[in-house]
Amino acid sequence: MASRKRLTPEESRSTALEAARALLIETGPQSVTLKAVASRVGRTHANLLHHFGSASGLQKELARHITETVCETIKQAVEASRAGLGSPREVVDLAFDAFDKEGAGALTSWMILTGNEDALTPIVETIHQLVDDIAPQEAEAHGSVTMVHEETLALVLMAMGDALIGSALSRSLGLPETAARDRAQRMLEGTLDTIKEPG
Repeated sequence: MASRKRLTPEESRSTALEAARALLIETGPQSVTLKAVASRVGRTHANLLHHFGSASGLQKELARHITETVCETIKQAVEASRAGLGSPREVVDLAFDAFDKEGAGALTSWMILTGNEDALTPIVETIHQLVDDIAPQEAEAHGSVTMVHEETLALVLMAMGDALIGSALSRSLGLPETAARDRAQRMLEGTLDTIKEPG
């Protein structure tokens, strides 16, 4: 019988978070339990309990993991856009996909509904850090990051709402399914045009 590879604590946490992320995308947030993740990675329930403390702890770390991964990708897209290698639409699509295809919207909603009141903390902190990382150029142009903070707030709220009811609401209003993304793109392009104008 082959022996199971001994993982470092960091490797064990990372493996568990990737398994939790896969479960979230495949079958929804209700399936992100210590038992399900332990089964998927071939570890014990006690092992995951040691790393995360509870199912709520696992979900909170998963939210942080997803947000950090997505924010890093968005940051790269913003930098590429500034260098003329990307577009505002790419930034919008990355943000919307994070909440939709990557499951952040469903996970956040599930955590709030099940009483994990600090569920939003890792998401909010990570997005705030992203804004602070990408905003200095705008701060130099305007003497303030207020505009960038407002745009970030609007983009995240639009992405979250679209992930939860966007398709149904768009159909009801007779709009294309991409309507919210299209609106977010126009908003971002308008902000970028304002920033580029000589002060």
